[in-house]
Amino acid sequence: MTGDAWGLAGKTAVVTGAASGIGRGIARALAAAGARVGVLDHDGDGAEAVVSEIVTPGGTAIALTCDVTDVGAISGAAARVQAAFGPCTVLVNNAGILRPGALADLPLERWNQLLSVNLTGYFLCAQTFAAQMRAAGGGTMVHVASIAAEHPTPLTGAYSVAKAGVAMLSKQIALEWADDRIRSNVLNPGMILTALSRSIYDRPGVTEARVAAIPSRRIGTPEDVAEAALFLASPRSAYVNGAEITVDGAFTRNVLGLIPRAGY
Repeated sequence: MTGDAWGLAGKTAVVTGAASGIGRGIARALAAAGARVGVLDHDGDGAEAVVSEIVTPGGTAIALTCDVTDVGAISGAAARVQAAFGPCTVLVNNAGILRPGALADLPLERWNQLLSVNLTGYFLCAQTFAAQMRAAGGGTMVHVASIAAEHPTPLTGAYSVAKAGVAMLSKQIALEWADDRIRSNVLNPGMILTALSRSIYDRPGVTEARVAAIPSRRIGTPEDVAEAALFLASPRSAYVNGAEITVDGAFTRNVLGLIPRAGY
């Protein structure tokens, strides 16, 4: 795409968990589309590195070191964004952690820690940046959940529960804040290779087995998710509100395709 094909040129966007993986891919894509991007992450050095990747080819970005479970830190980051670029009108909630474990003996501390980042952090960022959107006359929010929101993943602690919560949070925001001209939608990635998941794919046979189960016959990339995020962030999806888009190469639609059937 060339020019302002996405209608995002000059818009102020914030991406949480943007120092690596899917967040990095989305931040880079938004910047390439002409948005001014707040690269927010608890890893300040990683955020600075992504800003360098954006600025070098001519994009505009600022690094924001922030813990999404800390209301004061989020408020400070929001103030910095507004001072640098004006009010945020695109928020991509993406920050997340993994804290695996079986539910039978999962420590409460581990359960609460994951929920505080992967769900409460989304709420706090949405609440904070919505104030800027209202002042600007509207905005759009994209919440990165997971196929785990609808398909429980064993031994992942509170992960699936948190992602299911993200999906419902987005729908509630879509209803409650529609009068403020704020849209809210969800992305459900699945089978995406990132730094967080690389150790899984590095195990012998894992990549081959997963590719065989994915109708698109490949593992997804952060860039695949970023393209969907651009659509939801842009005016091209102006009438899309309270929706979910799954980015998984049709993996979650392939249940019957994985079952041996006589005669086929």
